[in-house]
Formats: sequence, C-alpha cells, structure tokens
Amino acid sequence: MNPLERFHAQELPRINRFLEDQAERMHVSVRPTVRHVFEAGGKRLRPILTILMARVLGCRDRDILPLACSLELLHSATLLHDDILDGATIRRGRQTAHTLFGATHTILVGDALLALANRLVAEYGVPALTRHLSEALLRTATGEIQEIAHLRDTDLAIATYYEIITGKTAFLIQAACRCGAVFAGAGDDLEEAAADFGLCLGIAFQLVDDALDYTSPSSVSGKPAASDLKEGKVTLPLLLFLADLDPGERRRLAEDFKQDRLSPEDLENLRETIVSGGYADKTREAAASYLARAETALAPFPASPERDMLALALGPMLDRKK
Repeated sequence: MNPLERFHAQELPRINRFLEDQAERMHVSVRPTVRHVFEAGGKRLRPILTILMARVLGCRDRDILPLACSLELLHSATLLHDDILDGATIRRGRQTAHTLFGATHTILVGDALLALANRLVAEYGVPALTRHLSEALLRTATGEIQEIAHLRDTDLAIATYYEIITGKTAFLIQAACRCGAVFAGAGDDLEEAAADFGLCLGIAFQLVDDALDYTSPSSVSGKPAASDLKEGKVTLPLLLFLADLDPGERRRLAEDFKQDRLSPEDLENLRETIVSGGYADKTREAAASYLARAETALAPFPASPERDMLALALGPMLDRKK
C-alpha cells in the first residue's frame, strides 16, 4: 500500500461517518434516498482532495471535514439529477435513485443536498469558500445544460466539447482543491496553483471516463456499456473517429446518429470500430497531457509527503478501469 492509499484508507471512514451522520439528521422523508446514494460508495475523490490540499499547505485542522464533505454532497446531488436527465437505470452497480423513489422526489432530494452543502460551507463564515463553491455549482449546471443542447450534434467543435467536460466535471474538482487551499490560508499564487491542479485533474478524469464508456464492460463500470453513445452524447472518441471518415461516409453516419436511426447492433458495431481504431486510446492520450499539466501545477508547493501523494494520484487516474 503506497502513502496515498494509506491516506485514503485513513480518511475514508471519517468521510463516510460524517456523510452518514448528515443523512441521519435529515427529514425522515428524505433519509432513505440519501442513504441509498451514500451506500453506493465511491472514491470520495473530492473530499480527499480538499483535505490533502490543505495538508500540503501545512493545515492539520480536523474542522475541515464539513467543508470537504460539502463537495461530496454537491457531487451526489449532481449525480441524482444527471441520472434523471440521462434516463439512467444503473449507477455504481445499483438501481438509480429515481427508479426506486420517483423522479420528482429524487430531484427534490438533490436540491436538499445542494442546500445542505451550502449551509455547511456558510457556517465557516469565510466568504471566499461560499463564493468558490457557488461558482463551481453554477459552472457545473452550465456544463450540463451545454451537454444537453449538443446531444447528437456531430458537428460539435472539439473546443466546445472541452468546455462541456470542464463545466460538468472539472470545475467541482477544481473547487475541492481551491477550497482546501483557502481553508489553509494560502496566498493568491498557491491558491491559483491548487486551482490549476484541480482543473487539469478534473478534465483528465472526464476524458478517461469518456474513453471508458467505449471500453469498460458494465460488470466493471457498474453502468451500461456505451451509455453515452446510446444517449446521443458526443464525446471525444466519436469526434476523433468522425474527423477521420471520408466526407460521404461521415454525412451518412452523422445523419443516422442525429435522427437516432442506429439500432442497438449498429451502435455496438460503431463502438467496436471506434475502439479498434484507437480512438478511445487517443482520448486517454489527451487525458495524459492534462495529467502532465496537473503535475506541473504542483511545482510551487513546498516539498512534503502530501505533495508526493497528490502526484501519486495522477498515474492511477489514467489507468483506472471504472
């Protein structure tokens, strides 16, 4: 077990206990849905990053836990809403909340988690923390709206694709790192370095996710294979593949995809063609370039075991299978 794995094993029970305690304090009508979300588990990446970034900057204050967990509450709320928008039935190998409790109820539980996260952060009385959390939530929602607006848009520019994934995933991870730096009392330069690290890590995280949608079986990922493709989401593997087609073939495929005329067998054949053509691998290569930028962002931080742990997080991010 390397130092990062030991740190994760040490902090994860504290994070989970805090989340469970918050669930038990919520109204009885909300509690079962919140428990369902938390019991599904997860890496708790965002709270781990918040705590670790504060430690890199010399902060050992255990009172950071509500702040760190507020990022997980925000993330959980966005997952509840995303699953409804996507019509997803499986998340982390379990039924999605809206299939068990109903869409209206689940939307409102997501809203309750957003409100709880904001209250936890507001109780610190540090305006910068509230501002960064709120800005991250605003940008996350904007990214999701952009993604919906570009469903089945095979003319999507790669620059716009990056705007979407930065919004829907990276800004919340950036906020986790930035808030850890603010909590530790970092100066402007180190706060910006923490934000840069989080943003690049977040973009890489989503790029790997988009590659995994094409390559990871549902038995590993905990969700249906090629779900993005089936839902009409245009991600980098598909964009790179389309760019290499001759114009006539591209037009035919684009029209069928836009009109949702591809059968399940057609979609599976398309997925296999994209994977065998190396386009999922090229997406991972793009992720690797952002992880290199994240490593560069760590340079201004003082040498410490905690900084080494942040660097250790980069390799597994690229190699993950789910």
